[in-house]
Amino acid sequence: MPHSHFRSFSFSLSLCLGFLLALGCSGPRPILYPNDHLHQVGPDQAEQDIKECQQLAEDYVPEHEASTVAGNTAVGAGAGSAVGAVSGALRGGVGIGAAIGAATGATIGFIRGLFQASQPTPAHQAFVNRCLSERGYDSIGWE
Repeated sequence: MPHSHFRSFSFSLSLCLGFLLALGCSGPRPILYPNDHLHQVGPDQAEQDIKECQQLAEDYVPEHEASTVAGNTAVGAGAGSAVGAVSGALRGGVGIGAAIGAATGATIGFIRGLFQASQPTPAHQAFVNRCLSERGYDSIGWE
């Protein structure tokens, strides 16, 4: 019986990881207003300028710290353990419920932390927006 719980957990985890990896591959990027400069240079040059500005931002703007991922993992493990213990108590297995809950919560917290760390910080976005502005573009937001 415990083996079937592990298979179910593994399958669910695989689905979540696959979804998040697919989602993480397309990070937020600036949306450019179609001003005269954008029409003049065209979409290919605009794409190259966006990539250059994003690279400059990566070189000069501090990134998310590893503590973001670690903190989310710890919080997830604690919350999952508590929920698992309550669920286990109702079913007669507090220890196994807490262990499964902690593992599930830690995994979800870890994935959440990785996802947050992959998102550009407000400083990163501001840097890219200013870089694009200095090149003649008008960024109206991020998507």
